[in-house]
Amino acid sequence: MPEPESGQLALVQRYQELVEAYEALDSQIDELVSDCRDRAEQMSDADLKSYRKLARKRSELLNDMRLLEQQLNLTGDDAPGAN
Repeated sequence: MPEPESGQLALVQRYQELVEAYEALDSQIDELVSDCRDRAEQMSDADLKSYRKLARKRSELLNDMRLLEQQLNLTGDDAPGAN
């Protein structure tokens, strides 16, 4: 396999890993919020701390995903969640 193709494949695989990690964190956040009946003021201090930590990590993953989308030339309709 020529080098450019293997490089692209590695980027695609990394992107897939990021998407899966993002979705897992998103599910954890949804579960945490739903446990508090969608009201942040009902969260304990420990839950709020966990929520903030998970949300920060999710944002970092989203930023990493966007960078890879640019490298892979995914634009508009090609990017996940574009519809």
